[in-house]
Amino acid sequence: MERFIAVDNVCAWPNLTRLSDGTILATIFNQPTHGGWEGDVECWASTDDGRTWHLRGVPAPHTPGTNRMNVAAGLAHDGSLVVLASGWDRRNKPGDYSSPHEGKVLAPWVCRSSDGGRIWEQAEAISLPDEEGYRGIPFGDIVRHPDGGLGACIYGGSTGGSHSRYYSSEDDGRNWKQKGTIEGINSNETTPLVLADGSLLVAARTRINQHLELHRSTDLGATWLPMGPVTMIGQIPGHLLALEDGRILLSYGLRNKGLHGVAIRLSDDSGKTWGAPRVIVNYHADTDGGYPSSVQVADGTIVTAYYCKGLETHQRYHMGVVRWPAD
Repeated sequence: MERFIAVDNVCAWPNLTRLSDGTILATIFNQPTHGGWEGDVECWASTDDGRTWHLRGVPAPHTPGTNRMNVAAGLAHDGSLVVLASGWDRRNKPGDYSSPHEGKVLAPWVCRSSDGGRIWEQAEAISLPDEEGYRGIPFGDIVRHPDGGLGACIYGGSTGGSHSRYYSSEDDGRNWKQKGTIEGINSNETTPLVLADGSLLVAARTRINQHLELHRSTDLGATWLPMGPVTMIGQIPGHLLALEDGRILLSYGLRNKGLHGVAIRLSDDSGKTWGAPRVIVNYHADTDGGYPSSVQVADGTIVTAYYCKGLETHQRYHMGVVRWPAD
């Protein structure tokens, strides 16, 4: 296994996307704070399978007094990179901390790049529920449906809890509408995957008891059936990836006392059953971090990015990367 400090002095919450030329893009929040002041969504690129990284573009630059920090990201059918990006108002200048959840959630932007993440355009093109106080926050991957559409998860809430909803786009990611509700009032950060048979699988972070639950849809996100828990309490949030050999990889954060880091599980039957958990990153300290995202590169190696608030050996917020063999 190889481990790197990939992008230093950022909280990140990384989302990885692999382009057709093998480039890996990481869509991240670019400030060393848990959303506590102004900041942007940036796009960083690696052309050596995750070993080194450089800034490539800015999908969602903030306006004064706000930040852009919450994202879903993925490829459209035409190869464009699409990022859904929300954030918060009432943000202070960098270095002047403000409570991360004061203020209002900003309506998500649809950000699009047709040149591999260098130049971006932004539009407000997501139809959110007309509910008083509703907050729409994108999370996880944008996935390509077999019928030519795209899908993504947006969570939020008005009263009575947090709802994870599935959104779809029929014009290759330019406009988005709600298609279905994944779970009633007990889910937030949810990430989707398209399975080999065309059905959808999501891993949803629960609001109560803080673990991951699986849900499946056979109608491209209109209706969902629960499949049960896949992690224990304090093991959140997750990311799903289809491997070249047909297995499914679940990577997720560990926030258990005495064990903070990143773990993985593998399934060879489309998520019905899972192998034993394996720890791939151990912080050796009870520090904030996790939010992994993974891609597989040409030689079969898995590249997993995550964030960490700081370690004994590296005191700052950073995006870390671990490269590890699928076997």
